[in-house]
Amino acid sequence: MVNLLLNKGANLNTCDKKERQPIHWAAFLGHLEVLKLLVARGADVTCKDKKGYTLLHTAAASGQIEVVKHLLRLGVEIDEPNSFGNTALHIACYMGQDAVANELVNYGANVNQPNEKGFTPLHFAAVSTNGALCLELLVNNGADVNFQSKEGKSPLHMAAIHGRFTRSQILIQNGSEIDCADKYGNTPLHVAARYGHELLISTLMTNGADTARRGIHDMFPLHLAVLFGFSDCCRKLLSSGQLYSIVSSLSNEHVLSAGFDINTPDNLGRTCLHAAASGGNVECLNLLLSSGADLRRRDKFGRTPLHYAAANGSYQCTVTLVTAGASINEADCKGCTPLHYAAASDTYRRAETHSGNSHDTDEEPLKESRLKEAIFCLEFLLDNGADPSLRDKQGYTAVHYAAAYGNRQNLELLLEMSFNCLDDVESTIPVSPLHLAAYNGHCEALKTLAETLVNLDVRDHKGRTALYLATERGSTECVEVLTSHGASALVKEKKKKWTPLHAAAAYGNTDSLHLLIDSGERVDITDVMDLHGQFGCRSTMKILLNWSSIRPRQHSQWLGMLTPLMLAITNGHVDCVHLLLEKGSTVDAADKRGRTALHRGAVTGCEDCLAALLDHDAFVLCRDFKGRTPIHFASVCGHSEILRTLLQAALSTDPLDSVVDYSGYSPMHWASYSGHEDCLELLLEHNPFAYLEGNPFTPLHCAVINNQDGTAEMLVEALGAKIVNSRDAKGRTPLHAAAFADNIHGLQLLLRHQAEVDATDQLGRTALMMAAENGQTAAVEFLLYRAKADLTVLDVNKNTALHLACSKGHEKCALLILGETQDLGLINATNSALQMPLHIAARNGLASVVQALLSRGATVLAVDEEGHTPALACAPNKDVADCLALILSTMKPFPPKDAISPFSFNLLKNCGIAAKTAACSALPNGNSCPYTKDRHNAIGLDGCYSE
Repeated sequence: MVNLLLNKGANLNTCDKKERQPIHWAAFLGHLEVLKLLVARGADVTCKDKKGYTLLHTAAASGQIEVVKHLLRLGVEIDEPNSFGNTALHIACYMGQDAVANELVNYGANVNQPNEKGFTPLHFAAVSTNGALCLELLVNNGADVNFQSKEGKSPLHMAAIHGRFTRSQILIQNGSEIDCADKYGNTPLHVAARYGHELLISTLMTNGADTARRGIHDMFPLHLAVLFGFSDCCRKLLSSGQLYSIVSSLSNEHVLSAGFDINTPDNLGRTCLHAAASGGNVECLNLLLSSGADLRRRDKFGRTPLHYAAANGSYQCTVTLVTAGASINEADCKGCTPLHYAAASDTYRRAETHSGNSHDTDEEPLKESRLKEAIFCLEFLLDNGADPSLRDKQGYTAVHYAAAYGNRQNLELLLEMSFNCLDDVESTIPVSPLHLAAYNGHCEALKTLAETLVNLDVRDHKGRTALYLATERGSTECVEVLTSHGASALVKEKKKKWTPLHAAAAYGNTDSLHLLIDSGERVDITDVMDLHGQFGCRSTMKILLNWSSIRPRQHSQWLGMLTPLMLAITNGHVDCVHLLLEKGSTVDAADKRGRTALHRGAVTGCEDCLAALLDHDAFVLCRDFKGRTPIHFASVCGHSEILRTLLQAALSTDPLDSVVDYSGYSPMHWASYSGHEDCLELLLEHNPFAYLEGNPFTPLHCAVINNQDGTAEMLVEALGAKIVNSRDAKGRTPLHAAAFADNIHGLQLLLRHQAEVDATDQLGRTALMMAAENGQTAAVEFLLYRAKADLTVLDVNKNTALHLACSKGHEKCALLILGETQDLGLINATNSALQMPLHIAARNGLASVVQALLSRGATVLAVDEEGHTPALACAPNKDVADCLALILSTMKPFPPKDAISPFSFNLLKNCGIAAKTAACSALPNGNSCPYTKDRHNAIGLDGCYSE
C-alpha cells in the first residue's frame, strides 16, 4: 500500500502538526519494511520533529529493537540530542526499554551524556518505573553513579524521590556517595524523608547517612519528615542515636532519641517541633515531645509551635501543645497570638486549591473535615483562655484577621463567644473588619458583619467606606451585600472626593456600577461630582455659559468637577459609558476647566465611547476654559477617525463656527504642530482656508517650528506660495520659525517654494539674524552658504547678524559669519549704541571672535556712546571701565589729538559722578542702559521667540 501511494505521487516528506514525517511513524510502530522502503525512496533518516526527536528516539521510546538496529547500521548519530538534550539512551532508560538500551550501549552510546538539565541516562533509569534493568546495565558499563545534574542531584537523589529501594542499593554498592548534597544542601536522606520512604531511610542510615546533615534552610531530614507528616520516618530518624537513652519527664516509659539535638533550629529559627506543628501530624508531635522537644522555643519571628498549629487549623496538635503547657496568649514579634493565627486559618481553602476545580465527591469529606477542625481549633483556644481582645502591633484583633481572610465561621464564633468583639467590629483603628472583608472580596464574612453593624458608612483614614473599596476592587457580590444592607453610594473619600460611583466607573466595574445606580439613593445619582461638585451638573452648565463674566478663583468651587461618565470615558470603559447614559447621566457636564466627556473621548480615541456620546446628543463644539473643542483635542492627539466623526457632527451643529480657541488656534494649527498627517489631510479637505482664520501664526509656522516635516510639506503642497511667505502678528515668516528651531529640512522646503530669504519681521530681522541670535549653528551655516542670505541687513537698532550672534555669546555662529566676509564696513559697523561687533565680542569674552575681527582689520580705537573703546568694553562694569581709562591716560600722556578729544570729555564727565551709581544716558530706542554684564540688551533684542 505504501509503495502504491508513493507511485501515485504521495509526498514521503509531508509532516503532521508536530512535524513528524511518515518515517517517524514507521520507526515508532516498528514497521521495518516500510521504513526500508521509505529510505530507499529518499526519506531523510536524520529528520526531526518539532521537539527534536529523531527516528532513533521514537524507535527507542517504543522498544522497536529491530528498527533501532537497522538505524544504527544506517549510521545515524547515536548520541543526537532532542530539544531537551535527551539522547535515545535517555529515552530508552526512562521508558524501561532495557533491550534497546543494551543495544545502544553495545553500539557505543555515551552512558554519561547529560541533557539540558544535566541529567544522564542513569538519572532517568533511577527514577523510571520500569528502569531497574536499565540501571544495572548502565552501572555495569561504567556509568558515573555520582554524576550531578545542574541542580546537584545525583542518581541516588532521583531514586530517593520515588523510593526505589533496590536501585538505591545497587547505586550504593557501586560507590554512590551517601551524603552527596544538591544545590539546596539536601542529601538523599533529606529527599527520602521528604517523600516518606521509610525503607529507603533505613538503607541510607545503615550505610552511614548523616542524620544531622543540614539541607534546605538548614533543616535536618527530621524537619522534612515531620513537616510532611511521615510518623514512621520520624520514628526511624529519631532512632538514629542510642535507643532508650532518655527517660520522659512525663512518664517512666523509655522513648527514642535522635543522635542530634532535636531542638536545633533551621536558619529561620524553626525547630523540628515547629515543623511538626505546621505539618499537623499529632503522632509526629508526640514523638518529638516525648523525645525532649522544647515547646516554648521561638523562631526568628517570635512564633512558638502553638502559633504554627493554630495557623494551620490543626485541632489535635493545638490540644496536645496546650495540654503540654504551651502559653496560649504568647505574642510573636508582630504581636500576634495563636488566636490571631487560628482566626486567619485558611487550611480548608488550601484543601480546595489542592483538589483543584474537580467535583470529585471523595474530596468533599476532606475539605469538610479540615473546615471543622479549624473551627474546633479556634473554639478550643477560646475555651482555654485565649483573649480575643488582644491586638497585634498594628492594632488588629482576631476579629480583624477573621474578616481579612474571609473566615465566616470563625468570625461568627468570635462574635458569639466574646462580647468585646462587638467593639472590635465597630472600631476603625487602624482599619475596620468591614473594610478588610470588603477589600479582600469576602462576601460571606461581609454579610455577617453587615448584619451586626448599625452604620456601614464608617470611613478609614483616607475617607473610604467599605462600599468604596468593594467597588474599586470589582467585587460585585460584596457591593450587592453592602447596598442591600443600606450602605451609601454617595460618601466621598478624602483625597479626590470620589464616591463609590466614581470608583466603579473609573475601574470599569459595570456590574457594581449598575448596583449602585439601582440603589435609588438619589434621582440624579449618575451626575454626582467629586471635589466640590455639590451643586450638580445643571448649575455648572449655567455657570459655564456665562464663563467670561466669572473670575475662576472666586467661583472655582462652583465649576463642575469629574462625573462618573467622565471617568468611564477617560479609561475607555464602553459598557460603563452606555450604562451611565442609559441611566440619565448628563452628557455635556463639564469639569472645572470646562472639559466635558466628549473632550475626554477625543483624547483617549475610544470610538465606541465617542459614538455613544454623540448618540445622546453631546455638543461637539463645546469649549473648555481655553476655548478648545473636542475637535482640537482629536487633532493634537492624532485620532483621525475620531476627528472625521467630530467634523461631520460639527457641520450639522454649526457649519459657520470657525472652531478656533481663545488664542486663535484652529485644529489645523494643532495637527500641524503635532505632526499628525492623517488629521491634517482631513482638515484640509474639510476647510482648506482654515489657516486664514484665527492666529496669523499659521499652521506652517507651527509645523516648521516643531520640526514636523511631513505636515509642513502637506501644507506647502496644498496651499502653495500664499502660505510660504505668510506673516504672523510680529511680521515673522515660516522661514523665521524654521531658523529659530534650527530646522534645516524646513528651511530647504520653504526655499524650494520661493520663500523670501531676506524677509524681515517688525524688528527688522531676517531668518539669518533670528538663527544667529538664538545660536542655531546649522541654520546659520545653511542660510549663509546655501541660501546666500544678506549679511548687511540691519534691524531697527542697526544690529547686523554679527552683532546679534556676539550679543548672545554664540561664538560658532559669529565665526561662521566672519568666514563669509572680509568687508570692513560690516566688521566695523556700529549699532544705535555706536557699538561694533568687536565691542560686544570683547564684552562677552569671545576670544576667538575677537581674534578673527582683529585679523580682518577691526579698529580698536573706535568708541561707543559711552566713550569706551573695545578694550574698555572688557571691563565688568562702567566704574571699572572708568578706572581703566584713567590708568591708560596716565600711561599715554601724549595721545594723538584726534584720539584724545572725545575721550577726555567723557573721562571728565565720568570722574565728576564717580561717587554716584553708574548709569548711562537713554539709548536711541528709549531705554536706559546701565553698563552691566547684560549691557548688550540695550540694543533691543527680544531674546526669545515668543510664540
